[in-house]
Formats: sequence, C-alpha cells, structure tokens
Amino acid sequence: MSASVVQRQELWKKYHETREQSIKEQLIIEYSDLVKFVAGRLSIYFGSNVEYDDLVGYGVFGLIDAIDKYDVTKNVKFETYASLRIRGSIIDAIREQDWVPRSLRKKSKELERAYSEIENELGHAASDKEVADKLGISLDELNKLLQEINTSQMISLEDYLDQNRESGFDPLSIGKESEQPEERMEMVELKEILSEAIEKLPEKERLVVTLYYFEELTLKEISVIMKVSESRVSQLHTKAILRMRGKLDRIRSLI
Repeated sequence: MSASVVQRQELWKKYHETREQSIKEQLIIEYSDLVKFVAGRLSIYFGSNVEYDDLVGYGVFGLIDAIDKYDVTKNVKFETYASLRIRGSIIDAIREQDWVPRSLRKKSKELERAYSEIENELGHAASDKEVADKLGISLDELNKLLQEINTSQMISLEDYLDQNRESGFDPLSIGKESEQPEERMEMVELKEILSEAIEKLPEKERLVVTLYYFEELTLKEISVIMKVSESRVSQLHTKAILRMRGKLDRIRSLI
C-alpha cells in the first residue's frame, strides 16, 4: 500500500537529512508505479520490439537517479522531475543499443516527405496505397517500413515541437503564458496549426493522438479502448506523427 502524502513528505525529510539506504529503498518502492506509467507511455514507440519489463528496468535507473538528485527545498514536484529522469533513462538505454541504422533515419524523412507532398497536392489525408505508390513499394513493404520507423522515431510530438519552437513556445500547454507578447502570438498561431493538423488526421490516427497526448493514456490502455492490437496502435501513432511533422515542416518552410 502506498504511503499518504504526509508519509511521503516525512520520508523525503528523513532521506534529505540522513541519506539512509533503507529510506531510499522505501522511496523507490513508493514511486515504482511512476516508472510503470512512464514505461507504459513510451511503449507506443516500440510495439513488440522491446519488452515492457525491459522498459521498466531501464526506467528504475532513472528513478534512482531522480531520488539521488532531487532537491526537496526547490519548488518542484518530485513526480514531474522524476518522470523526466525516468523517460530520459529509458530513451538513453534504447539509444545505446544503436539498432537504428542511418539508412532507416533517411527512410523516415522520405516517408514524412511523401505524406506531406501527397496531402499538399491532393488536399486530403494520404492513403497507404498513395504513399506506397509514391515511394514505389508495395503495401506490405510500407507496413514493414512503418514498423521499423516506429522503433526509430524515439521522438514524440512534444519533443518535436520543443526542438523546433522559438524560446517560450509550448503549444501543448494550453494555459501557459509566455513573457513576450510576440511569443504569445506565435504560440497561438502554432496551436492553431497543430489543432488543424490533428483535425485533418484520419479518424483512428486522430483518436490515438487524442488519447495519448491529451488523455495521457498508455499503449495498453489505448489498445483496449480501440479494440486493436498494441502494434496497430503504435503504427497509427507513427503515421499520425509523420503526417503532422510533415505539415509543420512545410508550414515552417513558408514562413
């Protein structure tokens, strides 16, 4: 049974004062569900390629690191701080395995560009057949490529926006204020572009994006709701991200 908020605060106080290993072990147990949650969220990128238990194992190192480095005197919620450490630990562990060849990263960009060009030319969401035809491959080959790219993505919609926005942007944090008026204007514009991109996604892809990014459900939970396999959810997520990244890149190139 998890400790109450007051009991956790007391644990943190004792650990901050003594750094006792036994207290640290209690904290690890207390926040083990957080590792499982983050691992469950990240599993959308890997499907059956990486075992969920392995992701949890990688995440535990991040939790331990977070407990060691967390400053109880700072006004930062531990769950927020630890989630970032856990996520980073899992991603670092996967990247260290280096099973994403450069050629696959190139194919990912080609696929992203194909979605973007088709949808720009035809004005509707590109079908699998249209994408396969443009790339000169079969539907089976496209599905295999999507599965491979899904593992190589290692980047969420939030990460992509973080990497490409100007300082102060945070399109997925609806209530967040930025300090400069011009930044607020740009943030509003980017939110509108993102909202439009999501609205134009095929229904199932739009549902995956909504459940994953806004409802913050795990791969398994989305699979149950949609009544499809976890690998199918992963594939839908990959296609949605490729479409949105292509659209955002195209718009950025025009600005």
